[in-house]
Amino acid sequence: MTATRFVGQLNQEKIVFGLTLLLFIGFASTLPNFLAAANILSLLRSVAVLGMLGLGMLIVVLGRGVDLSLVATMAISVAWSVQLVHRGVPVGLALAIGLALALVVGLVNGLLVAYAEIPPLFATLAMGTLVYGFGRAHLITGTDVVYVPQGMGWVLALGQGALLGVPMPIVMAALCALVCYLLLRYTKAGQFVFAVGDNLKAARIGAIAVRPILTLQYGLSGAIAFFAGVITATSVQAMNTRIVNSNLIYDVLLVVILGGVGLSGGKGSVRNVIVGTLLIGVLLNGMTIMDIQYTVQNVIKSMILLIAIVADSIVNPRDEQTGQQGDI
Repeated sequence: MTATRFVGQLNQEKIVFGLTLLLFIGFASTLPNFLAAANILSLLRSVAVLGMLGLGMLIVVLGRGVDLSLVATMAISVAWSVQLVHRGVPVGLALAIGLALALVVGLVNGLLVAYAEIPPLFATLAMGTLVYGFGRAHLITGTDVVYVPQGMGWVLALGQGALLGVPMPIVMAALCALVCYLLLRYTKAGQFVFAVGDNLKAARIGAIAVRPILTLQYGLSGAIAFFAGVITATSVQAMNTRIVNSNLIYDVLLVVILGGVGLSGGKGSVRNVIVGTLLIGVLLNGMTIMDIQYTVQNVIKSMILLIAIVADSIVNPRDEQTGQQGDI
């Protein structure tokens, strides 16, 4: 294979995967204990929830959308479920109520985007603010942090248990990735998501129910946010609602864009999210071992996000239709 042909076959996903390998080899050769099994598992566990949220964002971005309410949906729906358990509601019912809230938020996002034709950036930003404000004012009162009671039984195992020595958050993230892959690869709804994102007008002409598909995407995103929140809460035995004010939503966008998912829609896969998540996981783990300040880590991540967006705009240029939709 000639060098020109090799370069021609490179894409963003392969470049990011190569960078991940280089960082991994660099940290492994210079940082003590980086290759220790406990550290590798800790690395994967630390980005498991980020990867799950990235999968939720992937489903929306494939349809030329974005969901900035993901973190607020995750925090408020799960914190409300946990608080209901404290009030004596059975665990199964409390989780069902929280999941229903997350689904409603996602579906309303979808209705606003698909039927009211509000740009996803503004619709989901407003919805995230509404969910957080309403949740803190009427659903979760008196505290920012809702602690998970020991009475939640088997649910605690989702965040604290292990399967064949592998922490359950990693197992659940892998399971979520498998379900998303099967959904996008082998179902008609999954194929319609790609068709809508690739060319909205052509999808309409092809008799695809575009608006229901867009609504479904946001509903799935909300459901994934809830499951990611359950893993988060059971891992640390608490759900801190102040996480909504953190940089987490930018990290979610970072792993999606960095992995090579096109913001112009119709291009991307579960593999892209996994690659982006692994790069961020290796980078954060290495910087933590090197004791780099948190604020400096945020600066580095922000620079990477900016570079990734610029690269995406070059690799996946916007067309007139995307511009009219007002996506990011």
